[in-house]
Amino acid sequence: MTLSTPLLAAASLMAGLIGPALAGAAPVRQQADTQAVTQAGTQAVVSASSAEHGDIDGDTDGDIVEHVAARTAADQRRVLAYWTPERMAKALPIDVLGLVERGLTDGLSGITKGLTGSAAPAGGAAGPAGGAAGAGGDAVLPSPHELMAAARPLAPARPAKPATSTVGSRWITGGQVARTTGRVFLTVAGADFVCSASTVRSANRDVVVTAGHCVKDGSGEWAANWTFVPGYDTADEHPYGQYTARRMFVAGPWSRSGDDDYDVGMVALATSRGRHVTDVVGAQNIAFNTGRGGQAFGFGYPADPPYDGSHLVYCAGRLKNDPHGQTRDQGLGCDMTAGASGGPWMTSFDTATGRGTITSLSSFKYSDDRRTMYGPYFGDTIKSLFRTAERA
Repeated sequence: MTLSTPLLAAASLMAGLIGPALAGAAPVRQQADTQAVTQAGTQAVVSASSAEHGDIDGDTDGDIVEHVAARTAADQRRVLAYWTPERMAKALPIDVLGLVERGLTDGLSGITKGLTGSAAPAGGAAGPAGGAAGAGGDAVLPSPHELMAAARPLAPARPAKPATSTVGSRWITGGQVARTTGRVFLTVAGADFVCSASTVRSANRDVVVTAGHCVKDGSGEWAANWTFVPGYDTADEHPYGQYTARRMFVAGPWSRSGDDDYDVGMVALATSRGRHVTDVVGAQNIAFNTGRGGQAFGFGYPADPPYDGSHLVYCAGRLKNDPHGQTRDQGLGCDMTAGASGGPWMTSFDTATGRGTITSLSSFKYSDDRRTMYGPYFGDTIKSLFRTAERA
């Protein structure tokens, strides 16, 4: 489930290309229905046993779907060679893909879809639909980079110290979170995109957690050229190395139907110069079936205005339930934009050390509320997903 904010903002720049939203339409969770270029590899369904304790929030014990990515040393060298500084600089937030591929046509379908291609709930749609006719009556689509070409305003002012309530501030305190959070670079439908991810404490010392849509296009294909860059910063784009994916995992409900309650991906990375990623940058704890609500800190690399993907940004505040009742996700006040998808949400977070416990991640926004991010609840299925990945 991808972030809708940048696409909604882009709509104002495309007044002649995209028609207005339908009056009185219900809010829609906006998702990029990506068509990923598949890496060389295989896909398998891995049985996942039930966790010891029952899920307190109605989660189900599901199967885990695996994809073998850059398995050999030659595959890994090929992926690393692909990501030149120029390609990294030009990579777009993955959320733009749905707008470019489907946003101007799905509005004409029986189930009206939003800019990012997510089906609207019964009774209407909330994303802009339809498009302006070009020569011969065909909709005219700008390129992804034309959509992103608007001047970017300055990033929000830096706080003097970490705040316990902010919808988006640059993280300048350092600590472990500045190393364990990083950018993901991937290829989808022949174009290059970015997401966010975090290392987690795992048995194999190789696991990162991100959004499911940053790994696999729901029921569609897997991402290619998948690479994690921890501690990314424009001053030194890969200060702790670059780590290619060797095995990717998503929950069965996400793989089969793009179920937003399971928009989580776990990736087992290859080593970099012979070293496991968590041996280099450390790792955050991860927990499952925790209590709902409470205080959380969310991190990521938003790459659409007013951000540009060059710095780590955070949000902080109290979690709340999905007011529309469409998911079991929880919401966090946050204006981070596309590119932040997959960034970790932590509870019991220590602002001095930058350590916490990951209990969710950035997944989607509703079209009628750009200032609230939603993240999936980590129940038994996500626990099984993690246990499978850490044994890979």
